[in-house]
Amino acid sequence: AGPGSYTVGTMSERFDCHYCRDPLQGKKYVQKEGRHCCVKCFEKFCANTCTECKKPIGADSKELHFKNRYWHDNCFRCFKCYTSLVNEPFMLRENNKVWCSNCTAAEDAPRCKGCFKPIIAGDQNVEYKKMVWHKDCFTCSQCKQVIGSGSFFPKGDEFYCVSCHEHKFAKTCAKCKNPITSGGLTYQEQPWHSECFICSNCKKQLGGKRFTAVEDEFYCVECYKECVAKKCAGCKNPITAGFGRGTSVVNYEDESWHDYCFKCTKCARGLANKRFVRHNGKIYCAECPKRL
Repeated sequence: AGPGSYTVGTMSERFDCHYCRDPLQGKKYVQKEGRHCCVKCFEKFCANTCTECKKPIGADSKELHFKNRYWHDNCFRCFKCYTSLVNEPFMLRENNKVWCSNCTAAEDAPRCKGCFKPIIAGDQNVEYKKMVWHKDCFTCSQCKQVIGSGSFFPKGDEFYCVSCHEHKFAKTCAKCKNPITSGGLTYQEQPWHSECFICSNCKKQLGGKRFTAVEDEFYCVECYKECVAKKCAGCKNPITAGFGRGTSVVNYEDESWHDYCFKCTKCARGLANKRFVRHNGKIYCAECPKRL
């Protein structure tokens, strides 16, 4: 802003006021654009109007101007913080209001979605999908702790830290009852950690492998054969129903047989679902004991 373009002094020669024709000799006068006038006529006909207070800028006032706009020097203040802008950097904004550089930067800065205050240069901030927060304003919707630049999970318009998201939204393992944050598997419509779904005997993980369930316990093929499956009274091998051949089992008293092992000791005829005779601990068809 620059000073006004007129001069003020006391007339020593004989001049009359350009407007009211009163003599000016010995009186205070104003010279503007080559014309001499008394102070009263200057304020009435020549004085500029202050852009801020809308009053005339008299001859005794200090005047500042910028882009055909005029201010009293004490009206040339920041619209926001009222700091005097005489000899200070400023910005002319809407409605002919002048702003200091600090208030201009704050007004044009993005607003924090948390506290709604401006985020100015140098502030640590967090940005997500065209939204921005001060780092300390980016907090968990559940526990209200500062997330800052840490990991988080968005849910609609809310944001959760890892711990709160696990407890509020994650599935719970059927065995250890802790949240399943990644991976996992499902058995009989229940979720499991992969590391919790293991063989009860050898503790190997069973995900993607063949296994069998016995009274809420799980066994891999090898451990089921070795530790759980009944031994065939005929071939002495494990009876592993569901693991290929031998899906049918014959039970008699305290012993069990593969269906294909349950046969006559003498003629080898298969006896599953047929009449048989037990003699001296051995199994015979109905005819063979007669030939013994």
